[in-house]
Amino acid sequence: MKSQRFSGLPKKAKEAHIFIVRRVVGRSMYPKLSPGQILLASPLFKRLRPGQVVIVNHHGKEKVKRIERIEKGHIFVVGDNLLASTDSRHFGWLRQADVVARVYWPKLTK
Repeated sequence: MKSQRFSGLPKKAKEAHIFIVRRVVGRSMYPKLSPGQILLASPLFKRLRPGQVVIVNHHGKEKVKRIERIEKGHIFVVGDNLLASTDSRHFGWLRQADVVARVYWPKLTK
């Protein structure tokens, strides 16, 4: 008989990735994040706040952006490099459900 292990994570978390690794493409978050830089992010987060850097899904593409505002289940995201960023100023508000993960490393403050 095979013994069962308990991971200490809720069932939903067992089915999800605890961390995801992504590489920055483009200069929309420069100088905080440079093209080619590696990010460590997690889809397991308690709540979102303005100032946090997240990976969002917009029309099937993942984008790294900073949350500027949150209202009624929607987020307004912008890049740190406003001249090089395509963000909510162009495509509008996103649903909070469009957040793929919150970036935890590198530690980013505005």
